[in-house]
This record gives sequence, structure tokens and C-alpha cells, in this order.
Amino acid sequence: MHTILGAGGPVANALTRELMNANETIRLVSRKPVNTTGKNITWQKADLLNYDEVLSAAKGSTIIYLVAGLIYDKDVWKQQWPIIMQNVINVTKATGARLIFFDNVYMYGLVDGAMMEDTPYHPVSVKGTVRAGIADMLMAEVKAGKINATIARAPDFYGTDSTNSFIDMMVLSKYAAGQSAQWIGDASKKHNFIFIEDAGKAMYLLGKKPDSANQVWHLPTPPAITGKQFIEIAANVYKVNPKFFSIKKYMLWLIGLFQKVVMGTVEMYYQYDHDYIFDSSKFEKAFNFKPTSYKDGITEMSKTLYKPKA
Repeated sequence: MHTILGAGGPVANALTRELMNANETIRLVSRKPVNTTGKNITWQKADLLNYDEVLSAAKGSTIIYLVAGLIYDKDVWKQQWPIIMQNVINVTKATGARLIFFDNVYMYGLVDGAMMEDTPYHPVSVKGTVRAGIADMLMAEVKAGKINATIARAPDFYGTDSTNSFIDMMVLSKYAAGQSAQWIGDASKKHNFIFIEDAGKAMYLLGKKPDSANQVWHLPTPPAITGKQFIEIAANVYKVNPKFFSIKKYMLWLIGLFQKVVMGTVEMYYQYDHDYIFDSSKFEKAFNFKPTSYKDGITEMSKTLYKPKA
């Protein structure tokens, strides 16, 4: 059985679709009911902060995927992520299941060059420090031979209806509505974005390949391009002028005075005014996987979630 802890989010949904297509037995676990239904799918309520509830939900699992997302607040992260990770580690030990943890790149901090799987952790944010801490917790158990676990890392994603993706909310939805796009930071700097369906497929492939365990993998992502290049590709797909407005750090801070979620992005601004280069060549070679190009991913969105206004 494949158990998804943190069901209902963008990555969890993409992974669920892959597992459903493969006719796998799936248990979705979250605090609130998930609308996804189908053959061999069950849902169980559990709070990841409660060990007994997580253990009950994960009984019988062969693979556990931790894809939870917390409120974008550094104080919440500091308090809750270590508890969640310890609970999941203990549940993994109790069930004997294999664990795959969907992670981000915050722990790397500001990197001069490409982010690789062996890039040292030098976080420059509170949230990055938290992510480094829970990654170290997990891999310490792996190195001690106590659990079988994998860390799957990805950069910013797009291809969802989630407010967690600034590309979807500030570029694709804007162009679909015939409006000017918005871009966080310096649009002359490079950045990578993973198509959400690629993230789901990659998590599924890691689960299917036992010898990929006990290491870090960067999920398949096309090469970094500048914000202006991304904007131009999107504008071309939507057949609009590549108009956009750059959002500076002080603007985020001002908005954050009234919206705490936006304030959570301020400490991460370094990702948008420096080059952000994510290397996934290890995964691409091992799984013979070609990431979805930006043009193809945006084109798909223009036909589905973000159709142009008639």
C-alpha cells in the first residue's frame, strides 16, 4: 500500500494521479477530507503532529510519502516540522515501510553555481535552517541503518491552481485573463521551475525503484532561464505582449504587514534577486527522464487550468 501523508496538496495530487494510473492501492492521509476517489483509494484522517494518528493511518504501508505543506510562517515551521519529522521517522520504523520525503531547496541557501545533491547546507533564512534540521534528522537515521528513506528535492513548481505557485498565480492566470504579469525579484536572473506533473511522476518512479533509496535526488527540472525568458515563452503561448511588473522586496514587506503569508516570502527574496540554478541531471540519467519543457508545460496549462479569456 502507498500512503500519502499530507494528501490534497499539489504534489500529493500529482503523485496520486500517477499511482491511480498504475492501479496501486492508495491511502490518502490528511486532517481534512480529500475529494479524490477511485478504485483502491481510501482516506483516513490524521494530524501529523499526533504520532498515534499517523501510526494508525500508515499501518500496512509498503511506501510512505511525506508531502505535507505547512502554513508559510517561520514560527509555525520551527515549532511543527521537527515534531512531524520525528513522528514520521518513528512510524517508518514501526511499520517497516520505505519513506520518500518531498523536500525543497531552502537548506542550500544562496549558492554560487548549480545546486547539486551534494551541495552543502548553508541556509540564510529561518525556514532554510528548519529544512536543514529535518533533513539532517532523517538522513542520520538512514546512516545509522534504522530506516529506509529517500529525500526528493524540487525547485519552485507550476501547473496547479494553488496559491503556492507564484508562476501560476502571477504569470499564467494573468496572461490568460489578458492582464500584465507580475514577477518576484530581478527578471534578468536565472531560475528553474518544475512542472507539477513531472514531480508526481518522479516521486512515483522513486517508489518503484528500491535501489534509489537512502540518498538525495533532485527531481527532473528543465534548465534555468531568466525571468524575462520565461515571461516571453508564456506570452508567446498566450499570444499576448510580454508585459510584466517586477515586485521588489520592500513591496513584499509592505504587503506582508497585512498578509502574514506574503511576509513569509520576504526572507526568501534572495532566491529571486540572484541566479537560482537547480541541477537534476542525476535523476534524468538514472531514469532516462526528459523534463517537460517550459513551452510544453505552459501550453498544457493554456488548454486546461488557465485557458485564455474568450
